[in-house]
Amino acid sequence: MATTLGLRSPVSRSGAVSPQAPRPAFDTEVLRAYVKKLLPSTLSHAVWSPIERDQVKAWMKEIGERVKERMVEIQPQGFKYMVLVQITENLGQGGRSHMVSHWEDGDVCLNELFFNDSLFCTCTAIAVRAS
Repeated sequence: MATTLGLRSPVSRSGAVSPQAPRPAFDTEVLRAYVKKLLPSTLSHAVWSPIERDQVKAWMKEIGERVKERMVEIQPQGFKYMVLVQITENLGQGGRSHMVSHWEDGDVCLNELFFNDSLFCTCTAIAVRAS
């Protein structure tokens, strides 16, 4: 007759019950819809001028601040936010960008592009889970 010593296999991590509530997810589709409306409403009549550097800086600051504020409204806690805005004169040039990252499952990145005959703007918004 075999005797058991009361030993059991450990519970796998995937099957373990977490004492913490599930971490919130960041809703990128809500932010994407906002940025898709914000860029044309801010820049549709904008004209690139190398003399008016302060105006271009003001556009970039306004877009960045408004996107960051919207990100905080969407998910006020649990994330750190970064917004990068670049406005460049449109000379018909081509361009490429690429981003490599190492994320947790809930971290997100959103990139939107706007252009008119005079300039183009890229807006990149990043939400990284805070520990």
